[in-house]
Amino acid sequence: MEETIRRVFIGSTEDMPRKLGKTTVIGNTEIAVFRLENGDIRAIENRCPHKGGVLAEGIVSGEFVFCPMHDWKICVTDGKVQAPDIGCVKSFPVEVIEDQVFILVDAEK
Repeated sequence: MEETIRRVFIGSTEDMPRKLGKTTVIGNTEIAVFRLENGDIRAIENRCPHKGGVLAEGIVSGEFVFCPMHDWKICVTDGKVQAPDIGCVKSFPVEVIEDQVFILVDAEK
């Protein structure tokens, strides 16, 4: 069966502060959105797999966010937890079209 994707508008690039997280909710999914120092925008599930820390409140460094609860390092590009810890969060594709930011999600969300 073919998977259907929909594009959800979440704001303009100006609405996305650099090196800080922003929380957005699409359906029942809470997503952390990050505008990196280089201007790239990334989106991942907003809960650390360790103890559920809110990742949008974490410290951003390069392409990583550090969970505010226990300092787990998570890549905002692919959602993978960095060693020595193990785990991952879902990552979401982001499109920027004429300064408008969209997250791509499954159509049923």
